[in-house]
Amino acid sequence: MKNIRLVLAGELVLLIAVSIFTLVVCGGGIASVGLYADVPSILFIVLILIPGLLIMGEWKNFIKAFSVGIRHYSLLELKSIIGAVGAAQKLTVFAALFATFISAVMILARLDDISTIGPNLAVCFLSGFYAVIIEFFLLPLRLNAEKKMNEEMDMGDE
Repeated sequence: MKNIRLVLAGELVLLIAVSIFTLVVCGGGIASVGLYADVPSILFIVLILIPGLLIMGEWKNFIKAFSVGIRHYSLLELKSIIGAVGAAQKLTVFAALFATFISAVMILARLDDISTIGPNLAVCFLSGFYAVIIEFFLLPLRLNAEKKMNEEMDMGDE
């Protein structure tokens, strides 16, 4: 992975293409795209992810992950970057689970109107969907940093 930014852009194009193909083939067409948009769920994940990284002091290392392979980093810096991306991965999963549990409790509190259970349950699962999408982008960041760290270690052994 020479340029992680190209990899991430490629993943974004792939994600968009697969999403459009799935929506068109599975029915509903492009009009069903709105079903996958839930701003509060995205906000909830972001409002746990970013402050979490800031509180842990990992924000700068997380940002550095986007330039691994473009800029040279020492082994210690690469290890810190890998740790920061790992923390971001865990925070994303925890935030999604937290959002899902909150949504589920709200759904269970309103079981008197059965007609709203389906749509509310669909929204409940969107935070997990968003976590998977975020992980889709975080995984190459981590793998790229690990690969660079291994290359640096191999060069140090010679």
